Formats: sequence, structure tokens, C-alpha cells
Amino acid sequence: MAAPTAASAAYYNTYSTVATLGNANGCYSAQGFGVGSTYAYSVKVNSDDTKAVVYRTNMSDESTTLMANGDNGTTYTTALGHANDVALHSNDGNYYMFVVTMEAGSASLVKLRYVGTTYYKVGSYAITYGGANKAMTGVKITGKDASNIYFLFKNGRTFYRGSLPLTATSGTINTTYGFYVNIENALVNGSTIGNITSYSTQGIGYHNNTLYYPLTYSNVSVVLVYRNVSAASGTIYADNGLSFRITSSAYSDLFEIEGLGVANGDKLWFNTNRRANPDDTTSDGVHYFNDYSAV
Repeated sequence: MAAPTAASAAYYNTYSTVATLGNANGCYSAQGFGVGSTYAYSVKVNSDDTKAVVYRTNMSDESTTLMANGDNGTTYTTALGHANDVALHSNDGNYYMFVVTMEAGSASLVKLRYVGTTYYKVGSYAITYGGANKAMTGVKITGKDASNIYFLFKNGRTFYRGSLPLTATSGTINTTYGFYVNIENALVNGSTIGNITSYSTQGIGYHNNTLYYPLTYSNVSVVLVYRNVSAASGTIYADNGLSFRITSSAYSDLFEIEGLGVANGDKLWFNTNRRANPDDTTSDGVHYFNDYSAV
């Protein structure tokens, strides 16, 4: 099949907001994001990453609940560091979140079990690459079998693969090099972005062997799409037939996509840090791109 031309490429630049996120326990900054079949989960952290809170948003009725820490009866946890990305997992009727903390060492990845709107810390793991501890900024689960969970990790533009026994509550994930994403040549609505190397990147999305890679510069967020990542190696290039961009005049100080996930009618969901001005603390939200249906 011939690649689509720029004129016929699919491009999405509008979105709907289903929830705004509060600032409980002084946690003003939206970070990690994961979606299940019914709920989306957003983590927010405070200014020095010593506290994190988790919000659960019902993707159908748009209700949002501040989750409770079942370990100590509060509504915050001190275990998640910067909580830059979240991967959801279920096994034997139990539900889990894996959170990358952006720390190197024994708590690079933290595992929470959640029951309804209550969570419990049940594991923490070191992540290594080449024998050295490695801090990661993104995580998604690409599959599992009878013994292991398989992860895709990110640090900047470099991706790593690793695995963990299904029921392990501690240990080390020894990663291998996966691939590197080219962004300079990516087409967004048919054109490259001249200053794209100045854009920052946060968490990631993963669905059906496809990687969704968000980038932000001020009040502009774009999402690049990379196909067939399970077999990818070396430098890989974005799908020029599909791109996303939000340029927000309403949130002119910042419109930053933090993480993405596909669910609920194959919508592409995401959470944001949004600011209309430098003092805005009330606009972080959960959203989806209009009209897009993932394949």
C-alpha cells in the first residue's frame, strides 16, 4: 500500500475535556497517566516530588475521585518520586499500576495494587542498563505471558526493553537497548517543525504495537506516531500519515501533554498540565482527541 500524501494525511487538532484535576495535598503538577477499560488514572506531584496523589476519572460519566492510600489512611503517597508515567496491569483478578519515579536505584519503578479507589504499595524495583542503575521517564506494558510482564521504557528519545516476573515484589529489571526516535523529520499536518528539538517530552502511549510520543513547547503539544515498535531497532521514523497537534490560546502559558492511552471506543486519551497564566493552578485535566479512532 502506498504511503498517504501530505494532503491526505490524517491530522487531529481538537480535543474534549472530560475532567479537571484538583491539587490535593499541595500536588499541583500533573504527571503520569494510564487508562483502563473504564477509568483513567492521573498522578500529580508537589513541588519537590515528596508527595503524589492519584485521581481516578470515569471515562463515561466524567466523575473524578481522589484515591486513598490504604497503607496509611491518607490521600497521598511518598513512594512515587516524580511519577512521570504509569502503566496499568491486571493479573488473577487484581489490578496494578507501575510508576516510573525518575530515580535511579531500588525504587526506579514502583508497583501499586488498587481496589476501587484505594491503592497499596506492593513492590519496587531497580532498573539497569549495561550493569548501571538507570532512571526512566516513560513506561508502558507491551505484553505478558504465563511467567513475565514485558515493558517498554523511555529516557528522552531512547527506548529500552525489559521484563519482570508476574508476581515479583522486588528485584532488578535488566533492560536492553530498543530503539531511538527520529523527530526532526517527522511531519505534523504535512510539515516538519523547525524547532522541534527544543520541545520537551513526558510520558508515552502504547496500543497495538504503536507508540504515541508527545512533545511540548510552551502552549503547543504535538503527538508523533511510530508503528511496529515491537520489532524496531536503531533509529525509527514517525508515521507521516498520522499526526496530532494542540495549539492552545486559552492556555497560552502552558499546554503540556503528560501521557496518553487508548480506551473507551478507541479514543486517544491524555492528561495535561495547562496554565492560562503563570499563576494558574486549576486547569490540569483529562481529555481525548476528537474524531480519532485508534486501529
